[in-house]
Amino acid sequence: MTVVIALVSGLVMGLGLCVSQMVNPGKVIAFLDVSGNWDPSLMLVMVGALFVTIITFRLILKCRKPFCADQFNLPQKKGVDLRLITGSALFGVGWGLAGFCPAPAFASLAFGIRESFVFVGAMLSGMLAYKIWAEGRR
Repeated sequence: MTVVIALVSGLVMGLGLCVSQMVNPGKVIAFLDVSGNWDPSLMLVMVGALFVTIITFRLILKCRKPFCADQFNLPQKKGVDLRLITGSALFGVGWGLAGFCPAPAFASLAFGIRESFVFVGAMLSGMLAYKIWAEGRR
């Protein structure tokens, strides 16, 4: 049952990314270009997602436990550190330069967009490089 719920959730998320045009790097870059030919339409997508998240998180966290797990696994870190700042900066730079962030990049693979394959490959390579580097520091 957990696998079915995960599959349906992923399909709904991917469909939402496609319908909202978050998989279109040109649309994303036009949204980020506030000093040029700005397209504010993605702001509606973000506000809608924020609205849904605020409501559903409040309802879900009132439950004793998640539907498909024994307990909630919420982040324990509350502070801002160098890893958070660096990760946020890399995310923002990648989003601004390529017009992709991780979830839309994966969803756009289904459309065969060449740039999404390059982005996902570079992202996975960066994740692997960080894992190797972090394990070497331990």
